[in-house]
Amino acid sequence: MIARTLALLLAAATPAVAMAKPAPTAATQTAPLALAAKLAEWQLGRLDSGHVARVTTETRNPRAWEQAVFWVGMTALADAGAPPRIAQAVQTMGKANEWLPARRPYHADDLVITQSYLWAAKHGAGPEAIAPTKKAFDFILANPAHVTLAFYQPPEGYDQTECLKRWCWCDALFMAPPAMLELSRQTGDPRYKEFALKEFWATTDFLFDPAEHLYYRDSRFFEKRDEAKNKLFWSRGNGWVFAGLARMIPLLPEGSADRKRLEALFVEMAAKLKTQQKPDGYWAPSLLATEGSPPESSGTGFYTYGMAWGVRAGLLDKASYEPVARRGWGALVKSIQPDGRLGWVQQVSDQPEKVLPTDTQYYGVGAFLLAATAIDALDRPAR
Repeated sequence: MIARTLALLLAAATPAVAMAKPAPTAATQTAPLALAAKLAEWQLGRLDSGHVARVTTETRNPRAWEQAVFWVGMTALADAGAPPRIAQAVQTMGKANEWLPARRPYHADDLVITQSYLWAAKHGAGPEAIAPTKKAFDFILANPAHVTLAFYQPPEGYDQTECLKRWCWCDALFMAPPAMLELSRQTGDPRYKEFALKEFWATTDFLFDPAEHLYYRDSRFFEKRDEAKNKLFWSRGNGWVFAGLARMIPLLPEGSADRKRLEALFVEMAAKLKTQQKPDGYWAPSLLATEGSPPESSGTGFYTYGMAWGVRAGLLDKASYEPVARRGWGALVKSIQPDGRLGWVQQVSDQPEKVLPTDTQYYGVGAFLLAATAIDALDRPAR
């Protein structure tokens, strides 16, 4: 019902298209923001999940993480100067969702949608867009989970895994921390930031491999190896962290100890990821297994975003890292399929798997939108 209501609201919010429009040139058609806006429109027309190859219990939930990451990308696209339709779609979605997170009070995946609500609050939605987010995070602060980060899935099912009340899988570092940092900025209350950073470093101390400079997805993967005896470092899993860092760092005061520590981690990851990019511009689904691997656009989208953002922010050497970002962007552009979808998106999982050219997903589009905005920023004069 929510999905149908949202579709109707989005349709109603669509401005009439002018009858006389100048024909786009080849340059504008291939410009990052133009491509991103076109893909965003493709996705906005398909919020019913009929295009997704592997539909989960959360795919059709407009408050859950799969769609939420698309909306995070939409906020970045709106900020980069996309047509007003993009910003309006985010506002319309938030109102249709009643500004509520998803159902699990502690689970980071169910909190990522709040990043788009906090953006909306800064762009006209006002206090009503913040209130449910603040209530959700206040509950966590008042009732912190006392569990280990060891990942054990009981017979009762994934949702009963005890450690999910904390950030015991690396994806979570994209989902919740940026929202908590932004909530501290908007409310002036440092408790959300302090909690986010404490938990971020607890997860990092547990899952980060200092020898490989990458994150295990969760503790189940500490001892796993592939057929070539490589450690298993999932591309999208590390992409979540790398992109999450790019979203967290700007929310902290320049020169602060917290920011410097995150910047050092970001640079360390970037140096490793640079060496794992394949000649075709993609990163492999399993980062250390590059031989004969298929294209994969969701991890590639997050890495392209992070690399381009890091160059623009002055954290990464332009001569060394801009070519990495440009190759990644070229790979993403090649991932667009003839019917307009973003292809080669690995479906919902927790580890490397096969990928098909027709595979697409909301979060893959979100990663593409983030990458497009960062590449576009590289093309603009420095302020």
